[in-house]
Amino acid sequence: MVAAMAHTTTTSLAATPPRVALHGAGMISVAHAMAAQASGMRIVAVASRSGERARQLADELHAPAVHYDDLPGDGSDRADIVIVSTPPQCHAADAIRLLQAGAAVLLEKPLCRTLAEADVLVAAAAAHGQRLLYAENLAYSPVVQALLGRAPTLGALTHLEARTLQGLPTWGSFTTDEWGGGALFDLGVHPLAIALLCANACGAGAPVSVTARLVGGDGHGSDEWAEVILSYTDGLRARVETSWKAGPEPIWDVQLASATGVLRAELQPEVVLEHNGELVALPATTTAIAAIESGGYLGQLRAFADNITAGETPVMSASFGRRVLDVVCAAYRSAGRDGEPQSLPFEGARDRTPLELWRG
Repeated sequence: MVAAMAHTTTTSLAATPPRVALHGAGMISVAHAMAAQASGMRIVAVASRSGERARQLADELHAPAVHYDDLPGDGSDRADIVIVSTPPQCHAADAIRLLQAGAAVLLEKPLCRTLAEADVLVAAAAAHGQRLLYAENLAYSPVVQALLGRAPTLGALTHLEARTLQGLPTWGSFTTDEWGGGALFDLGVHPLAIALLCANACGAGAPVSVTARLVGGDGHGSDEWAEVILSYTDGLRARVETSWKAGPEPIWDVQLASATGVLRAELQPEVVLEHNGELVALPATTTAIAAIESGGYLGQLRAFADNITAGETPVMSASFGRRVLDVVCAAYRSAGRDGEPQSLPFEGARDRTPLELWRG
């Protein structure tokens, strides 16, 4: 299992901040762009499936709009880091092409659509100096890092629950078959990652099996609600819930309990950490746009820049992204078999998307 996330927010950068390009111009790209600018990094290019959207965002960032195939660029405008936020079905091919072209890649979640693609990404990351970061931004948020820093003091857990509950996004193609999965596949990877990190930090190790229930939405074949139970060898049963049927205000939180204490972190609608009911002071915001810092985008990009400079493997590596997808695939198969437990690591087909596994 991945090591517990260190309770250190990386703030140093290489002497010359890396140049950044956006491979995708959607809403998530804006958050990455703001994090880059807040870190003193220069945006050198913006590419998108939509030329109009690329030009609009490029104009706002004072950067040229280019085609995907133009990245990472060349000369003084060559990108050191390319942030890939295309749809999941494009992730593997996009990331591998850019790695082969010499760029470091920050790859948005979910990692990709199938475990076979994930295997290829893990191998490509290894072949190119581990210059690929799986963009689980919440792992780099101050509140989650503070949570993980205190989690080991609890000892063996008796309760672990993580939730991301909100409405269905009004943009993107999240509910199409091409996307590969619904709420659990896309939104649910956030609480799954946090649950995995928290359980490991408290000594539970990796889950050994998973059961799941999914509920579909109206007018499409994707899931809009999911409940996942992760079982551990020490008896812990961690619960993860994710939903696109909630709202209007989102609820993102995680709670840990043991015989000796309770930790509760809230990420939305407010950012709060409590230890045994007492508020824990969090670092003061250092940027004008608090959300890019509290959401982990700033820490994530700075940490990746330092990883690249030091030749280190990111904590949120391609291997960690594959581990999350492994749980996701097992959960969809469990839901498709009326909650039948599935062993972890997943033993099913590696060439099928989560939706295909759910439907059998």
